[in-house]
Amino acid sequence: MTIETGKAETAYLAIKHAIIEQALTPGTRLPEDVLGTHLNVSRTLIREALARLTAEGLVEAGRKRTATVAQPSRAEAQSVFEARACLEREVVRLVIKNWTPAMGAVLEGHVRSEEEAARDLPPTVCARLAGEFHIKLAQLGGNPVIERYISELVSRCSLILAIYGNPHSSQCGIDEHRTLIESFRRGDEKTAVRLMVSHLTGVQERALMPEKKPVDEDLGSILGRYITGAGAHPTTTTTRRPRSA
Repeated sequence: MTIETGKAETAYLAIKHAIIEQALTPGTRLPEDVLGTHLNVSRTLIREALARLTAEGLVEAGRKRTATVAQPSRAEAQSVFEARACLEREVVRLVIKNWTPAMGAVLEGHVRSEEEAARDLPPTVCARLAGEFHIKLAQLGGNPVIERYISELVSRCSLILAIYGNPHSSQCGIDEHRTLIESFRRGDEKTAVRLMVSHLTGVQERALMPEKKPVDEDLGSILGRYITGAGAHPTTTTTRRPRSA
């Protein structure tokens, strides 16, 4: 990886994590020059990062206006959850088809990370880790196209929760993830599909709540929490306890 590529990836991840963790709320303006200054990269690299995020549905951009964090409508939210439910049913089938003990170890390791986060970190970080569990499932399913779409849909669900949702219930999500893993180990596809549908229905019900007012916070102070380097995440060292739904 070249230095420029590394900087581009760092900028992309910083903005993406800030959106997913709801620090950059829907409708927030994302001026290229301001982002470049705070993230210490060129406007060209910021433009590339915003293009990637636009393709993923996290950012809205136009030729003659400043990019903003996307604001999905309720109708769009419904479509996102419908698509995600369809794909995650197939993910369940693929995971069971390809199951190995090593896959169980990967998923258990991720759930332990969720448990650690639930003890010490903000609920938005816990919610991001909960979404990443589903992305890991898609990776283990072995279909890269489904994996890509699941990753995008999970991120868009984070936006929907930022607008309409209640706080993430960490323990409920962790318990449901463990139950899913046990059904995978048994090779019980029928139960696993039922559990997944129930789990996603709960997320959807929590997501489609009355719209919340955005918190006014300086763009620089937000991004400063996300620019510790590609793959690193400063919020993982905080000591705030998550709220329960």
